[in-house]
Amino acid sequence: MICARSSKAGAIDLNRLKADVAVAVAKTKRTGQLTLLGHSEARIPASPAEARLETFSNPAPSRNYWIHFETDDFTSVCPVTGQPDFARIDIDYVPDHLCVESKSLKFYLASYRNEHAFNEAVTNRILDDFVKACTPREAIVTAQFSARGGIALTVRAEYPDTLIGKELSQRTQRSQRSHN
Repeated sequence: MICARSSKAGAIDLNRLKADVAVAVAKTKRTGQLTLLGHSEARIPASPAEARLETFSNPAPSRNYWIHFETDDFTSVCPVTGQPDFARIDIDYVPDHLCVESKSLKFYLASYRNEHAFNEAVTNRILDDFVKACTPREAIVTAQFSARGGIALTVRAEYPDTLIGKELSQRTQRSQRSHN
């Protein structure tokens, strides 16, 4: 162990100090592209078009593992009535090379607070923007909108949508058989 004397309290372990500095430098290199994390002055974007989902390198790209985000604090606006639509949003995904940074996701979702759109459009746009940002192996966005007029609505969008393609193909084949 390499030590140096300090006038305040005994010896300082220089090897440990060097290791701590190396970790700090590595963290700075990995997170250098993140603009929201650690910045309390960051502001919520006025719309999803202005929002940016930030990413960082997947620490385990050779492994398939699921990441789950959830929030009960989602609001958008009905394009017909102008009334707020409240929802719980769940995002589950298997990252490939990039992971989505959670504070940027929080700001992105909050940017919908003045967005006039149908619930189905909102859910699909969230999935599209998420896939565009991090190109996951798989992703599912589930939006559970609060009841209005006694009817609750849940929208689930998936990437890749191969299951939907299979279902459509099977439906088309059944339809063709029934017409023959």
